[in-house]
Amino acid sequence: MQHKPSMPLLERRGLFMGACESYDEAKVVILGAPMDFTVSFRPGTRLGPGRVRDVSVGLEEYSPYLDRDLAEYCYYDAGDIVMPMGHAGESLRRLESVIKKLLEDGKFPLVLGGEHLITQACVRAAAVKYPGLVVLHFDAHADLREDYLGEVLSHATVMRRVVEIVGGKNVFQFGIRSGTRDEYAFARQNTNFFPFELLGPLRKNLPLLRNCPVYVSLDIDVVDPAFAPGTGTPEPGGCMAAEIIEAVHLLQGLNVVGMDLVEVCPVYDQSERTSLLAAKLVRESILLFG
Repeated sequence: MQHKPSMPLLERRGLFMGACESYDEAKVVILGAPMDFTVSFRPGTRLGPGRVRDVSVGLEEYSPYLDRDLAEYCYYDAGDIVMPMGHAGESLRRLESVIKKLLEDGKFPLVLGGEHLITQACVRAAAVKYPGLVVLHFDAHADLREDYLGEVLSHATVMRRVVEIVGGKNVFQFGIRSGTRDEYAFARQNTNFFPFELLGPLRKNLPLLRNCPVYVSLDIDVVDPAFAPGTGTPEPGGCMAAEIIEAVHLLQGLNVVGMDLVEVCPVYDQSERTSLLAAKLVRESILLFG
């Protein structure tokens, strides 16, 4: 029997290309988290989930990288979390409750941000379901501040909150090239920290992750703004688009139990190449984890 999940916190706003209407049959569930309440530079990431869906129709359903086709997979687009404007805590609570429901139903949540703070709710829910959860963090920014302007809930503090949930030894950070001196000191002492690099350290650490439940948090600004300008806090010196695609492919074979892709801010990218890159990463992720 086909049905939609009875979750009053969700609102359908367009669909990712090829999404099916059977929640029961789908393994991957796409979920939008259109929140940008704590962004510190350029707002607009609340528009990310919708735009990634919109531009997805410009891509082929077939992946020549993987020789797989979305037409052969059943994945469900649940829509966006309805988030009360300005209430970060309540928005995170709503997101966490929906992620818990998806995990209870045996689904793979693929969450589209929205600002990076949404990862806190996703990881909190996943850590309950999967003890020993490991978090892979791809980002330009360390996001390890204790607080930002007095606020402990911020896109600049999200990985510090994640460390508090799963422990620093279970956090692997790749591609970081921005942060305070204190953040870098904290990372070197507490997390598995690989600044400036992506593919090399990821390959080296894959054997350590084979038997672990893994959650992936991918901030699109890990990619150099030459390739992904549509983000709220662009940071020059990042990886190429091809490298982040390869990084996602390297995760094949791991027990990846959930993922978010955050900080797409379409208003700063007239070319839409940032949203297109994000949609392509979503396609590859469905084909890898679905």
